[in-house]
Amino acid sequence: MRFLQRYFVVTVITLLMVGCSSAYYGTLEKFGVHKRDVLVDRVGEARDAQEQAKDQFQTAYEQFATVVEVDGGDLEKQYTILNRAYEHSVQKAEAVHDRIDAVESVSEALFDEWEDELDDYSSKALRRDSERKLQDTRRQYEQLITAMKKAEEKIDPVLTVFHDQVLYLKHNLNARAIAALQGEMMSLEKDVERLLREMEASIQEADEFISHLQQG
Repeated sequence: MRFLQRYFVVTVITLLMVGCSSAYYGTLEKFGVHKRDVLVDRVGEARDAQEQAKDQFQTAYEQFATVVEVDGGDLEKQYTILNRAYEHSVQKAEAVHDRIDAVESVSEALFDEWEDELDDYSSKALRRDSERKLQDTRRQYEQLITAMKKAEEKIDPVLTVFHDQVLYLKHNLNARAIAALQGEMMSLEKDVERLLREMEASIQEADEFISHLQQG
């Protein structure tokens, strides 16, 4: 029940305070939700978005590969299948972009606050320990965001090929169009494989970063 109440509060605040990050985070903290908690949540959401995108791109590629192997058949229906797969892939890609942006936004706020508050310590030993933890967390975060960005960069080349194939098939609903698309599949397969590898690496980094923050 407490989780549902907390979720409701966070949702309402998000709707009311979007666009004013300092007030947004300040209000969250009044309800006991700190930037570290927000960062953990957003990294988890970004990880989940990448997991979903990975599955969607794998499925879309398999659909593209199946269609170009078909000799004849209902090309209009095949076009519809591919276009739907492309549109779903675009939606998942946009979700990944948005989630990564959200991670970057709260991480910047968290690290700025953490560094500013180092001067508030009267104990030198505690200050040194906090500063060490800050540097360690920043280092792990840089590994995470680098992995996320690397995976993100692999998305657009795959979407471009998906789009070209759908567009070409739309205006050339004949057997020769299928034959023309077959020549693109080897390159597409390599792009998809690279994308999936980078996403898997990014997902692993996200899990490790969340574990680091929760232990800290």
